[in-house]
Amino acid sequence: MKLQFTLLLAMLSWTISAQAQHQLLQAKIIDKRTQEPIEMAMINLSQAESSGFSDRNGNVVLPLSTEDTTLTAVVSCIGYETREIKLSQTASPLHIELERSSIKLQEVAITANPSALHRNTLSRIDVNLKPVKSAQELMQIVSGLFIAQHAGGGKAEQIFLRGFDIDHGTDIDISVDGMPVNMVSHAHGQGYADLHFVIPETVRNIDYGKGPYYAEHGNFTTAGYIGFETLNKLSHSMVQVEAGRFNTYRTLAMVNLVPHINTKHSAYIAAEYLYSDGPFISSQHFNRVNALAKYRFTPTENTTLQLTASTFASRWDASGQIPQRAVDSGFIDRFGAIDDKEGGNTKRSNVQLKWQQNLPKQKGWLEAQAAYIRYDFELFSNFTFFLDDPVNGDQIKQQEKRDIYMARLRYQQPYAMGKTTLTTSYGIGIRADRTHDSELSHTKNRSELLDAIQMGDISEDNAYAFADLVWQIGKWQINPAIRADFFRQRYNDQLTQSDRSEGSQIISPKLTIQYQANKSLLFYLKSGRGFHANDTRGVIANNGVQTLPAAYGADLGLRCKPTPSLILTAAAWYLFLEQEFVYVGDAGVVEAGGRTRRTGIDLEARYQFTPQWFAETNINLAIGRDLDSEDRNNYIPLAPNLTSTGGIYYRPEKGLNGSLRYRYIKDRPANSDNTVTAEGYFIVDAAINYTQRRWEAGIVAENLLNSEWNEAQFDTESRLFDEPEPVSELHFTPGHPLFIKGKIAFFF
Repeated sequence: MKLQFTLLLAMLSWTISAQAQHQLLQAKIIDKRTQEPIEMAMINLSQAESSGFSDRNGNVVLPLSTEDTTLTAVVSCIGYETREIKLSQTASPLHIELERSSIKLQEVAITANPSALHRNTLSRIDVNLKPVKSAQELMQIVSGLFIAQHAGGGKAEQIFLRGFDIDHGTDIDISVDGMPVNMVSHAHGQGYADLHFVIPETVRNIDYGKGPYYAEHGNFTTAGYIGFETLNKLSHSMVQVEAGRFNTYRTLAMVNLVPHINTKHSAYIAAEYLYSDGPFISSQHFNRVNALAKYRFTPTENTTLQLTASTFASRWDASGQIPQRAVDSGFIDRFGAIDDKEGGNTKRSNVQLKWQQNLPKQKGWLEAQAAYIRYDFELFSNFTFFLDDPVNGDQIKQQEKRDIYMARLRYQQPYAMGKTTLTTSYGIGIRADRTHDSELSHTKNRSELLDAIQMGDISEDNAYAFADLVWQIGKWQINPAIRADFFRQRYNDQLTQSDRSEGSQIISPKLTIQYQANKSLLFYLKSGRGFHANDTRGVIANNGVQTLPAAYGADLGLRCKPTPSLILTAAAWYLFLEQEFVYVGDAGVVEAGGRTRRTGIDLEARYQFTPQWFAETNINLAIGRDLDSEDRNNYIPLAPNLTSTGGIYYRPEKGLNGSLRYRYIKDRPANSDNTVTAEGYFIVDAAINYTQRRWEAGIVAENLLNSEWNEAQFDTESRLFDEPEPVSELHFTPGHPLFIKGKIAFFF
């Protein structure tokens, strides 16, 4: 603890010593058409031997030599035309507009940068070139991340990354426009993250990082984090209609409410409706409605106010996971069901206000945000069929109503000391969750209550603060950071009439070092401590012991550009967890998973053949083991050990365009002693569009090879109605067969 506070004091002292301000060039880089800030644009001042990247607000600050009176700046960003601008030091701050153009990997620079978002660029070039039904599927942009749906389309998908079966979000922090997606102490499991409230076409940027190395991200950031950002302004209005197999329909409308010529105000609305029966014998009747409205006011060049409101509702039926023996015997089809009364409904509404202010005299920027979230959830499941109740069956109901209040404040300031730059970031925030009637019950046919297993109200508060420093000196970039989190968790148990609370805290230091060997080669080392908080019911049941088990990680990697059109990334990583306490919402109990260790290698390649053709691929290896179990019984169930994704894309400015993508996951242990295997799969998806200025038509083919595959898989003990004894074996949800969908869109 002493070392951690010493690190914090050192960061503060560096900030104070940097107050001897040198000459700085401050610029804001924006999209010429939409006037949106451009993140990860590079500005290079060759005469001053200075370069840097724009942040999320489009701001970039560079040190200058006092003898330089005029400079030539080269401003570039992938997807935009490169500009060469003659600058005067007296003109700072500058506003630089970039025009959109075709994708050019030549524009990507291998330069030390804390976020290194250019690794993600090819993966998020165009949502239209990828078969995506929901924002949940956009998470697969993260290399090595896989998802699996096993409850009718409306339930949050199961997530896999870096040797983790993350369940529905226990070890990955997910946010949208800074609002939390993960639900703490959720009725179905800790960290439950449902992204279905986001319309995929409204996503403008996806930021992500693997490991526990990022001070801005706290709870659940062990395997990593994903941050979605939605559009602030539409480049054009559009209406789109889709139709496909299995009685699938979708309509989408996105409409600008303010003309582009109005530079101070912008507003738009977006709405979608989706319906699908799915490939199952018992129709899913899955329907989803989304609506989003965003208003942005820029009274001055340095001030922005933004108000966002959205609402979402979904309802579905499900066939659930079925036992392999029932299919092998011919009792049911692969797309049949043992209990087709599963399913649920959920709702979420969000209201958010954000204020951004660029401070005068190169004093950085300030951002404040406040949000309120209302959430409702009801789910019916049956995983064991007639194991516990041979007469009525084992159906369970999980339900909650939740209010979330959050607020945060972040301040960032750059400094210059000669040719050295120093950027400091500070943040504070609070999140308060209040659930009402969190319920786990034994039910029959959704309507009949047989037994109340758990019922109560949960209060969970998380206050935090962080400090982050980026020191650029020559070829080195040093990024120490520290974060402090404080929790207060309370559970009012309505069945036992008890009301108890516990408090806890954790300090999480981080350190990232990058070394720029040359213009084409960069080495980096990331290290840090993170955590995932336990479910409040687990905290109370364990009397507050080990409520915040820590995760310790390190990444050693490199990024290189051997040719102008090829980018390679490689990283070897390590992650140790003190404890994997897991609240099993399906059974209402807390399980201690013990200490775990994971190691692995991530490899990525991006290549552009011609201005229109480019490709990407990645390979992800992981080995995970339970350190508190014997060698033959220490596998981490369902943890992926080898995955790979990639694709080939063709994208001219107009006319025909398309993609061919694959995803592969190897067979892996489904239980701790590796006696049951979760089967791997290789799936190919394709998309082709014909795009014109005013309209676009397209066809998507998912599972192009019509492979027979299992999407979700579990080793489960269950009993069918006529079985005298239970059986433990593989249960699965089948992946969909060949699915073809067509669309037509009109732009105005």
